[in-house]
Amino acid sequence: GEFFDHVYGAWLGRAAGCLLGKPVECWHTPELHRYLKATDNYPITRYLTRNVPDELKEELSKSRFMQSAFHEGRAFIEDVKYMPEDDDTNYTLIGLKLLEENGRDFTPEDVGDCWLCNLPIFHVCTAERIAYRNLVMCIEPPKSASYCNGYREWIGAQIRADIYGYVNPAKPREASAMAWRDASIFHVKNGIYGEMWVAAMLAAAFTTKDIETIIRIGLNEIPSESRLAKGVEKVISWWKEGVDWEEAQRRIHAEWDENSQHDWCHTVSNAQIVAAALLLGGGDFGKSLGIAVTVGFDTDCNGATVGSVLGLALGAKALPEKWTAPLNDQLASGVDGFGLVHLSEMAKRTVALIEK
Repeated sequence: GEFFDHVYGAWLGRAAGCLLGKPVECWHTPELHRYLKATDNYPITRYLTRNVPDELKEELSKSRFMQSAFHEGRAFIEDVKYMPEDDDTNYTLIGLKLLEENGRDFTPEDVGDCWLCNLPIFHVCTAERIAYRNLVMCIEPPKSASYCNGYREWIGAQIRADIYGYVNPAKPREASAMAWRDASIFHVKNGIYGEMWVAAMLAAAFTTKDIETIIRIGLNEIPSESRLAKGVEKVISWWKEGVDWEEAQRRIHAEWDENSQHDWCHTVSNAQIVAAALLLGGGDFGKSLGIAVTVGFDTDCNGATVGSVLGLALGAKALPEKWTAPLNDQLASGVDGFGLVHLSEMAKRTVALIEK
């Protein structure tokens, strides 16, 4: 009973943050901010609408990467009856399945088997897709992560961390150890550290709502000399300096080029956005989600991670209805055996995996 509200809050928060960022994933900030201002939603205070003036639609669609910006299936709020399928939520579900079938002592090989049996290759992206191909070619972990894999430090592992935090209340070390085993078949170095950091933060969020403490407990589990740790420490120092979120956004964009796919999807750039949204959002769920998405880069991933951490810390009962109601407690999935599931049911199954 004591864990359910936290875990359900985390599932809801993850879905809500992902839903907020999903329609504008892959947009660059000039277009994103133009759209937000045109819909009177800058800074973001509500889900994103497809109702924009035709001339703005036309102008935005002139950009090569924006041509499908408003097509059906982008998950604008008018199209939503439940949380649509997304890799950010598929990964949480497949982690749940992995733990249910293999227990807490699963191995990296178990992770590979679970993926090959339960998630089609076109439902996964970048580092995961290359490693998936490597596994099919009988290239075993950990070599599966590095062989011909130019995406090996991208964000894919960071967005798979959540379930390992959810099943380890107040046990950040155990959460990050599970995350390491999960990440090591697809990623290396900072790619792995991103997953360890997020898993440990979630384990910590069961016992404190203090954001700096949560972030630092996460950092305790990764090498302090890593680029990820240094990048997050930098964001903490900006927060202590008293910068606002727009200045943090300016600094992140000065350090990383959103027009470079590598920078746009790297673990460290997006971890800095997650840290900035958590710290500068001051524990406010909606404000933090808004920052995570407005800063750009991998919007749905960062919204999902921020929503997950705050949803867990605050608990489901404390989450504003305007963010949770459109989900209708439902999530669509590409993972075998799940289909359209209830988030509350996934939370119950997650709680059943916590060691009593």
